[in-house]
Amino acid sequence: MIGALALALALAAPQADPATYLADLTKVMRTDWPNNRTVNIVCHGHSVPAGYFQTPAVNTFGAYPYLLHQALAKRFPHSVINVIVTAIGGENSEQGSKRFAADVVAKHPDVVTIDYALNDRGIGLARARQAWEQMIEQAGKAHVKLILLTPTPDQSAKLDDPGDPINEHADQVRELARSHSLALVDSLGLFKAKVAGGTPLRDLMSQVNHPNRAGHELVAGALAAWFP
Repeated sequence: MIGALALALALAAPQADPATYLADLTKVMRTDWPNNRTVNIVCHGHSVPAGYFQTPAVNTFGAYPYLLHQALAKRFPHSVINVIVTAIGGENSEQGSKRFAADVVAKHPDVVTIDYALNDRGIGLARARQAWEQMIEQAGKAHVKLILLTPTPDQSAKLDDPGDPINEHADQVRELARSHSLALVDSLGLFKAKVAGGTPLRDLMSQVNHPNRAGHELVAGALAAWFP
């Protein structure tokens, strides 16, 4: 659970504004040749951004990194955009933080998305927080913008129970984004909203813990919203 002091600090911190958070970068993305440059976006995390649907099948072109790339290419047709996936199936944030410098920062990204909370249930809140903080610190030193993601659903979880680990880890990611004034895509909240609106969760999933194309579209749309 989030401590009272951490929660108070998070609530006091300024929330990242989608209208301005990536304004400098989107200005670059609206620049025409020959004055433009390549924009690098890295999607870091586990099997979901890696594109696993029904394991072991990988659907790269139906997963949110590719869908984000498509959306940005359409929105910024004069921009050269690389979306680089450094996600590894089965990985948690401790493992991801250990290779963050070599596999992510070394690619000179402009923006990095981090999506580990689904698998972080296996290591617990404290260890996950430390790993996320390490990645946030490294990105800050490299002047890299971050977009943090809450987990996509697991159909075996009790999504209506605040004490279920998936909800606790989602809360921790929200608090990290708030306390560090970072961009947030609340994937879990998006799925819950669709379910509350009448869409069965199974219609958004390809297997118990992996979204299908429709589920990935929810995440990609929310990511694209950070690029006005």
